[in-house]
Amino acid sequence: MNLVIDQGNTVCKFALFEKENELVGFQICSELNISSLLQLFKEYDIQAGILSSVKEMNSDIIECLNSNISHFLFLDHTTPLPIRNAYQSPQTQGLDRLAAAAGAWSIQPGKSLLVIDMGTAITYDFIREDGTYMGGNIAPGLQMRLKALNIFTDKLPFVKPEKAFESMGTDTRTAIISGVMQGIVYEADGYFQDLQQKYSNLFAFLTGGDLFYFDGKLKNGIFACKNLVLIGLNRILHYNVHS
Repeated sequence: MNLVIDQGNTVCKFALFEKENELVGFQICSELNISSLLQLFKEYDIQAGILSSVKEMNSDIIECLNSNISHFLFLDHTTPLPIRNAYQSPQTQGLDRLAAAAGAWSIQPGKSLLVIDMGTAITYDFIREDGTYMGGNIAPGLQMRLKALNIFTDKLPFVKPEKAFESMGTDTRTAIISGVMQGIVYEADGYFQDLQQKYSNLFAFLTGGDLFYFDGKLKNGIFACKNLVLIGLNRILHYNVHS
């Protein structure tokens, strides 16, 4: 069994995979801790594991993983990948972006791919049909945009996002919700349409913690895959253990 851990800016996700791609367990916590790891090791026969983190990790956690897992991989920019990375500064690259790209390629190999990850930041990443990760763009996320309107103005309130929103608001609250959320819809659709003009076989994935606000709202047939980063991490782990 494989243990896959994704420590993000806001939450930590960890999952258990059997064989190459069968997801059998999934949990979310605010931050990874040793006690939760030790409990997993008691309950499951974990033979391989991978950790990706956007934060500095406690050395005790790394030691715990190393000492309890036969094949443990701490993902960084030197880790061998099942896709080619053409990013010009891999040492500064978000590893979650790379993992999502690997996950997308494992699901739809041989196609040009756009990965839209709606997390703390919204990232747009492109993988060429030959399996080359070409790079992408980083934009403020949903919560970041809503907070910015409140912080950088004197009178606009902070409002929470809503799954149902109109194209135009009818008061200040709905104007903010619709302005931010409809703006993200136009942004994502624009990226897809622009790339599709150049790559006719383009396939797009939507992932990230805020995807449920936008699933079904985008004009294009964009496939929602909640666990794309975890799938990609498991694919990278399998590639390193078995290649």
